[in-house]
Amino acid sequence: MPAPESAAVAADLRTAMGRLMRRVKHEDSIPHGQVAVLGVLDRDGAMTTSDLAADQRVRPQSMARAVGLLTEQGLVTRRAHPTDGRKSLVELTEAGHAALDAERGRRESWLARAIAAELTDEERELLAGSATLMERLAGR
Repeated sequence: MPAPESAAVAADLRTAMGRLMRRVKHEDSIPHGQVAVLGVLDRDGAMTTSDLAADQRVRPQSMARAVGLLTEQGLVTRRAHPTDGRKSLVELTEAGHAALDAERGRRESWLARAIAAELTDEERELLAGSATLMERLAGR
């Protein structure tokens, strides 16, 4: 069981990070679920619709609809699975990469402006160090 101080920090951090992520997502022009699919494909490479559904913890039918919308927009494409002819792999197109980069850019731009406007030099230094600590926690 974690010490009470660690539990309190964990609760505060979870709440603050959740609020910040929800605020940053307001900058998106593509619906969150679709951005999440693009992000997974960018990080992990081509995968089946079933694998995408499992990764995002949604029903395969829901993921099939999301992939269909992304395909119609030209952001993903399907290709034959190399070892199983019954399956296809979904992968990002160049337009998909560009759209994802634009979404990430909008998020980062908003956050950079907020940091510059709201934080002192000392607070920005503290935040930079905190990012390293959060990355370390994420790798645990």
